[in-house]
Amino acid sequence: MKLLNRSFLVTFLIIALSYSHSQAQIVDDMDDESRLYAETKQVNQFFRRFNGEEDEKGERYYARDKEYRDPKLRKKYISILFDASNRNVKDDLKAQFTEHVTNKTSPIVLDFHGDNWFSQVTTTFTYKGRERTFILFMKLEQEKLGYKWVIYKVYSDVFRDYMKKDTSLGKFLHPLSHELDFMNLRKALDDGSTATQFTIKDYRPDYLTLFLYEIKNGNLKFKTIQNVKFHFFQVPGWYFELSEFNRAGYNTGWLISDLIKVADKDKDLLRKYIYYEDQ
Repeated sequence: MKLLNRSFLVTFLIIALSYSHSQAQIVDDMDDESRLYAETKQVNQFFRRFNGEEDEKGERYYARDKEYRDPKLRKKYISILFDASNRNVKDDLKAQFTEHVTNKTSPIVLDFHGDNWFSQVTTTFTYKGRERTFILFMKLEQEKLGYKWVIYKVYSDVFRDYMKKDTSLGKFLHPLSHELDFMNLRKALDDGSTATQFTIKDYRPDYLTLFLYEIKNGNLKFKTIQNVKFHFFQVPGWYFELSEFNRAGYNTGWLISDLIKVADKDKDLLRKYIYYEDQ
């Protein structure tokens, strides 16, 4: 009898452990599935989640659906679209931003094909035999019935010294130079370091032109991409940065990595800072 009871107990424990293991496996699978749903894997998906245009499983909502751009859904999604590890972006600032964009009377959504957002691509090029960092600023441009990404600004420390304009007043071309058929240009341009003194007042150096010139001459060779992020100025009174995070847990993928409350009249100053034009 004792042997029978013991056999029954062993059988019960095996069944119980098997059930427990299967339940744990189900929980793990559900956890993996939830993580998959939580991760914002693509920039396009960030737009849809920010705008309330998909459900938690990634299924699209369209204008005919009652859930489309629902304020409650948007608040739910926007709350998980921030980089939780960034302690500089305070919770009250996130809450203000969320309330601002989900306001029922005048909600604000992001426009993928609209202006006032662009990409910052940090790259590595080989320049005259050395690896150097170049930052490419890119935006969408309409092309016939579609759109394409184009480079519209470039920055690199490599070109910075070449781009500085000489603002001293030491040299100039005499107003009667035309009577000499501008022969004094020979002497004026003999010293390359002072050549910019002879340009118009509002002359601004162009990194992109020099960048393309060096590529065409074979001095600049693309090697790899270091990092990609996006800058958004589409929300009135606000700016935010979007970056990609590859890490364990739920707070991963494309997330808002910086958030600033900024008056629209001051946004150009912020743009110049991002473009390195304030140097």
